[in-house]
Formats: sequence, structure tokens, C-alpha cells
Amino acid sequence: MDKPSFGWAVIGPGRIANRFAEAVCALPGMHLQHVQGRDRDRADAFARRWTRTSDAPIATTTELAEVLANDAVHGVYIATPHAFHCDAIRAAILARKPVVCEKPMVTDARAAAELFALSGSQRTFLMEAVWTRFLPLHHAVAEWLRAGLIGEVRSLQSSFCFNAPFDPKSRLFDPAQAGGALLDIGIYNLTVTRMVLAAALGRCPTALRIDASALLAPTGVDQRLHATLYFPGGIASQFVCAIDSAADNSFHIFGEHGTITIHNGFWQATRATLKRTGQAPLEIKHPFRTNGFEYQIEAAVAAIRDGRIECDRIPHAETLETLRWMDQIRSLIGVRYPFDSPQ
Repeated sequence: MDKPSFGWAVIGPGRIANRFAEAVCALPGMHLQHVQGRDRDRADAFARRWTRTSDAPIATTTELAEVLANDAVHGVYIATPHAFHCDAIRAAILARKPVVCEKPMVTDARAAAELFALSGSQRTFLMEAVWTRFLPLHHAVAEWLRAGLIGEVRSLQSSFCFNAPFDPKSRLFDPAQAGGALLDIGIYNLTVTRMVLAAALGRCPTALRIDASALLAPTGVDQRLHATLYFPGGIASQFVCAIDSAADNSFHIFGEHGTITIHNGFWQATRATLKRTGQAPLEIKHPFRTNGFEYQIEAAVAAIRDGRIECDRIPHAETLETLRWMDQIRSLIGVRYPFDSPQ
């Protein structure tokens, strides 16, 4: 017997949510069921845009409770600014609604640990939407590393930078919305570091030391960050993330006998190059079926239907460890948010 279509609710119908909706609408066996936003007109416009002719109209509301009371909602996707994730996740988990939440899932490891404990007690699925973790290109690079094609990994270098006009009220620069480069984009440098080291070494080791420095915006959030993480065996991962700069936005892996480059836009890459000493370069391409979000959505729905509370591609422990690194970096550069716990 065919399974019923999986109904998604979208919380926060903004730019990223449109990518999620596009992927859902392209996937068989699932649909958009409900949209919740602070602005009803914006929610209505989002629903109209993504209502397929074969589906019933998508419901809209300004109230999260209305979404969570809808029995036709089988999973909730949260795409509000970072600072508002925690309350929405908690409400959804208490309503026994599976959750996929945009990265960073929350702003610190303490909050994540509490939510994962709640997920466990409620036996309800919770996943951070780090879509990079699910991309075919990154899986292929991991296979190269597991096969030892560049020998032992020696060091990593990466950049994720773009130049945004300063606006103290925008989510990028507003501390009340958990703005700053690290949480918004530096998380990708860190999560790919973890993916690479896990593939090369069998697991990602604990960082022995983290060094970090940053230029802070007038609002007190990090607009440019440089950091280096040091690991056993002399391995180091250096990265820069910034919302005031340009960069090549690639991820470079340097090994004993060669290099791997995940090309421009490494977090959404479809192309990588393997160069081994004395051999011709090998380039691979893995274009998306839709826009790249489809892979994490498929994995989440499969896990939910299996009755699991986490996804093996981005398990709870991975989200926690990445947040611990970000907590440490924030402490080093002196970035605090109004809602941070007292130190």
C-alpha cells in the first residue's frame, strides 16, 4: 500500500524557506500543508506561490499553535532567524511534531542539549538542517578520503565570505536576532571540517586548541572572523568567514600525497578536484536534482517514517559538537547576545 503524502509545515516563510518549498514540491510523496509567519500577507503569498495544481490550498496562519494542532502536519520546518528557533522547536516537540530546523539549530550547546533531551523524552524527531551534509558531491569527497587517495590529511583551509551592506536591523547584524558571520555562515566551515576529518580518520577528533580573532560590527556581532582549530597529529583547519568581504569560497584539503578542492561555494558544491602527485587531476561533478535541499528532506522523512528521533547524517551529537566549537570561538572573540546565559 502506498504511504500517504507527507505534509510539511513551514515556520518563517522567508528566502531559505522558498528553497525548501521548491524541493518539497519537486519530491513525490510529500507536500506543503501549512505556513506560519508573523505577517499574514507574506504567509499567504508564500502559500500561493507553492500550491501545486494537484494539491489542496496550503493553509496559512500567524499562530504557531494552530500549525501544531493540525493533524495533517507530519513535520515542521523552521526557518526563522536563529534567535527564535529554540522556542519554536520546544513547542513543536512538546506537540509531538517532528522538526527539521535551519542551521544553526540554536545559538549555543546548552540550549541544544536541552532540546535533544526533550526530543528523547518525547520520542520525537529533531534534526538540524545542515543541507551540505547530504549533498552527493560531499559524499564522493568522503569516499576519496576514506580510500586514502591523498594519503594522510595534513591541513584544511576554507573561506565563506560575502559583502552585505551594514544594517543594524538586519538579521546579519542584529544581536537580538543572533547575527554575525560565525553562526550564519562559519558553521559551514566547521561542519565540513568535521565531515572531512571523520572521513579521513574514522571520527572527528577533539580539537586540542582553537585560536580566533574577529572584527566586530558596531552592533557587537562578528562581521569578519579568522579561526584555526588544531587537532592531534599536527592537523589544523584554518578558515575565514565574513559578511563584509569577498573570497574564493572554496574548501581545500591538503594531504600527504595530494590535494582535494571543493570548489567555489563549497557548502553547496557540485564540483570537486582531486590532484595526486605525478597524476593528472580528476574532476567530478554531481549536479542537484532540484536545488540541493531535496537530499536532506528525503533523509528526514525516511528517518521520521522509521520512527527514529535523529538522522545519521547529522545526528544530535554532531550538532552539539559544532555548537561547542562555536561557543568557544564566540568566547574568544567576545561576541555575546542579549539572551545568552550568564557566564
